[in-house]
Amino acid sequence: MRKLKLEELGRISLEGFREMSKRRIVLVLDNIRSALNVGSAFRTADAFALERIMLCGITAQPPHREILKSAIGATESMEWAHYERTASAVLELKKNGYQCIGVEQTSASTQLQDYVHADDPLALFFGNEVTGLSENILPMMDEYLEIPQFGTKHSLNVSVCLGIVVWHVLAPKL
Repeated sequence: MRKLKLEELGRISLEGFREMSKRRIVLVLDNIRSALNVGSAFRTADAFALERIMLCGITAQPPHREILKSAIGATESMEWAHYERTASAVLELKKNGYQCIGVEQTSASTQLQDYVHADDPLALFFGNEVTGLSENILPMMDEYLEIPQFGTKHSLNVSVCLGIVVWHVLAPKL
C-alpha cells in the first residue's frame, strides 16, 4: 500500500470540469459569517461536481482571502452568484423547479438517516453559524433535514454539516 501521487488521481482539468455535466444540486449559504466556511463549501461543491453555489446576505464572496485559503482553487471551478436576500434565491430556485430543503433543527425536520433523496433538481440551504436559517425563509422550504447529535453541543460546524448532508444525498446515486 502507498499513497497515490497527485498525477495518479486522474483529475480533470479546469476546462474539462466546466464543460462536464453537473449534478442538479445547488448549495445555498444563508448569511454565513465565516469566509473559511464559505471556502469549504466551494471545495465540497467542486468535489461532488454540484451545479452551483448561491451566496446570500452577509455571506462573503470571492475573492476573499479566507475563502481562497480554504477553497484551494474551487472558486475558479464553481459557478456562483450573490443574492442580497435569501428569499430572492428561494423564489428563483422554486420558479426553476428546484425542491428547497433547509438543513435546520425544526419541529418538522426529518432525521438525515431517514431522508430518501428526492429527484433532482435540489437546493440545500445552510444557515448562519449562530442563528441558523433566516426565519423568513423557513416557511418557503419544502422540507427540513437534521443531523442527529448525541453530545453536549447543539450543532456542527456548517462546513462539516454541509459535507455530511451532501454525501448522504449523493451516496445512493454514486
